[in-house]
Amino acid sequence: MQLRYAMTGLVVALALAGCQRTAYDYNSGPNAGPAPLTAQPVPSVQGGQLPPVNNSQFPAAPASTAPMPGAQAGAMAANALDVTKESMVGSWRVNGSCDMFLTLTNLGSGSRGGTRGCVGELTAMGSWEVAGKQVLLKDRSGNQLGSVYKTADNRFEGQTSTGQQISLSR
Repeated sequence: MQLRYAMTGLVVALALAGCQRTAYDYNSGPNAGPAPLTAQPVPSVQGGQLPPVNNSQFPAAPASTAPMPGAQAGAMAANALDVTKESMVGSWRVNGSCDMFLTLTNLGSGSRGGTRGCVGELTAMGSWEVAGKQVLLKDRSGNQLGSVYKTADNRFEGQTSTGQQISLSR
């Protein structure tokens, strides 16, 4: 029994010996620490009135070339193929550069969905639903981000609400 106490005491003593402070004390010795930095001169700040804006310096604002939301929808809807919710489930390649995942898990009025590696509006995608011959893509709050129509087997075409073209394929 005495050996057990002796061994325990030895282990505790060794453990505490490893806990001693070995960091350098900057407050000791002739050089107590690094010297403070000297201040650098700063130029004075000037105040005054800015000259009026000369609008001839700037080019005219560009006219909007993006199609209005729904402008292309009529033409696509007429030629669109029938789509079912079940046929949409799974992974889709968006514009050949990122991925979209669609499930049948309910989320609000639609089903859960999301994107990986996408840029722009599609990064906010959180749900989707089938409405007639179109697939509506929505954000997590239920606001419509865009829509696509089936143009061929495993191919959908459409646009976002700001006019960005969307192409889904697998």
